[in-house]
Amino acid sequence: MNKFTKAIALLMTTLFLLLAVGCGSSEKAADKAADKGGAKTSIKVGTTAGPHAQVMEKVKAEAEKQGLKVEIVEFNDYIQPNVALAQKDLDINVYQHKPFLERAMADRQYKFVATGKSIILPMGIYSKKVKAIADLKPKATIAIPNDPTNGGRALLLLEKAGVIKLKPGVGVHATVLDIAENPKNFKIIEIEAAQTPRSLDDVDLVAINTNYALPAGLVPAKDALLVEDGNSPYANLIVVRAEDKDNPTYQKFAKIYQSEPIKQFVLDHFKGTILPSW
Repeated sequence: MNKFTKAIALLMTTLFLLLAVGCGSSEKAADKAADKGGAKTSIKVGTTAGPHAQVMEKVKAEAEKQGLKVEIVEFNDYIQPNVALAQKDLDINVYQHKPFLERAMADRQYKFVATGKSIILPMGIYSKKVKAIADLKPKATIAIPNDPTNGGRALLLLEKAGVIKLKPGVGVHATVLDIAENPKNFKIIEIEAAQTPRSLDDVDLVAINTNYALPAGLVPAKDALLVEDGNSPYANLIVVRAEDKDNPTYQKFAKIYQSEPIKQFVLDHFKGTILPSW
């Protein structure tokens, strides 16, 4: 190889390396821009198993039509989706209502905001022992979820049914200690929310969240003795970190979730047992 050929080869090698470095720098710059709130093309969304996950699959398909890839991360409890969001393992989560979110932020100092509403999964009261709540015998056993938010929600529903009376003003923060009147001396027990359907054979009455009722073969509109109505304050939310509330990609996701195709899917698929809340 003569000197001229060697010089050309050296020049080509140098140009190739410069281009490679330039491309790598451009990709890193794009990644940094996305991290700072620029347009992202893929996001991770956390949700819980059951209806939330089913709706999210439809949202994922709709988002892909609009150039947004959604990776669904499914959880089996109510705590970890917020932990993952705070640790930036997720971009968004969709599974919780306002009272639960507010309690979580107060207890754990999360800095989250809701960017929109998703669906309502009404809580219902079920029984295999009686056909009407009025048929409950004195000292009957009633099971409710043991987490603070859904426990309070169940107590409010029991109060609405005339089973108990709570202290004035306790609202969604009610606990069993706030029961002011229990004329038939019902025994109120607290169990894990996920276990409430399994308790039907052991207790006289049980308050069950819809996302656990449906997999157990229970249809709120048909099987519940009492169910929250469509004006329930427990609409679920689309939640992001406060620092990301103006992220255009996350705002796009919220609009896709609240689009007509998703609304129609919820109405058709769940047949009124779960409702769109927007």
